[in-house]
Amino acid sequence: MTTWLAKRNATAKLLAATLLTAAVLTTVDPLVTAVAIAAELALLPFTGVPAGVLWRRGWPILASATGIFLFTVLLGAKDSPVLAHVAGLDVRENAAGYALRLVAVGLPGFIVFATIDPTDLADSLIAHLKVSPRFAIGALAAFRLVPLLADEYRLLGLARRARGIDAGWHPVRRLRLFFSTLFGLLVAAIRRGIRLATAMEARGFDRDTPRTTARPTRFGWSDALVVVVGVILAAVVIMLKFVHT
Repeated sequence: MTTWLAKRNATAKLLAATLLTAAVLTTVDPLVTAVAIAAELALLPFTGVPAGVLWRRGWPILASATGIFLFTVLLGAKDSPVLAHVAGLDVRENAAGYALRLVAVGLPGFIVFATIDPTDLADSLIAHLKVSPRFAIGALAAFRLVPLLADEYRLLGLARRARGIDAGWHPVRRLRLFFSTLFGLLVAAIRRGIRLATAMEARGFDRDTPRTTARPTRFGWSDALVVVVGVILAAVVIMLKFVHT
């Protein structure tokens, strides 16, 4: 990606996302969390992440938020103010606040990691946060292997279908087949992790010898600006929290 935010230092983006996430976690006010979501979506053009990609990859967050909203409306505490009446149910402030907070917390992490190259992340962690190279390179390997899990899950499903194992439209059979495939994926991931750990140890990653970085990273003024934006957004969220309270 060649957008402005994608070119910035990975540490700066992580710090900005962490500050905003920490600020959002301090409140369940639906107005404050809605403002945070609006600010995050307003910054989306600078990230280079298309809206379609955001929807395809971020729908689990919306599904989880919807589940939390319905659960809180039906079974949550009745001591918060009522915002609206829908289908004979009281939509209270805490229900909207919890659902919106989940979206506001999930968006910064999604946007940041969508614009970070795993190798740049490992180099930045070592250079600027002084993280152990062993941990940073392990994190790099994990990021590189995450996309393979989706492909392997699809291949496992195709292999079982080729053997005649297909649940059809039966919900119980589909659920059982899902957990069975998930267990197979877990076993394959553990085996791959063991092979990767053995390979890394054979290349000397288990030693305490000081290591160098092949691609030095710099933390410039534009990277500092990303952190400043994160500080400003976090401060706005905190101020709105106290003003609206």
